[in-house]
Amino acid sequence: MEKTIELINTRIRDGNARAVRADQMPDIVDELGVKGALREVDVVTTGTFGAMCSSGAFFNFGHSDPPPYGWRRYG
Repeated sequence: MEKTIELINTRIRDGNARAVRADQMPDIVDELGVKGALREVDVVTTGTFGAMCSSGAFFNFGHSDPPPYGWRRYG
């Protein structure tokens, strides 16, 4: 079965899409096999909550200036 983005979007709009977390996917593949998992699962999410490197493109507050060389001396 080949899924298209249009098919997945339709299933999401209709409330029929199956979304799972990435850590659940290995168990689903073990249970249903690769083809069965592809048939059953529409969306796999990593569910990250931390700031990602691309977040800087939207929330860039600038960077602090580096301290002058040798500003802190030990000893």
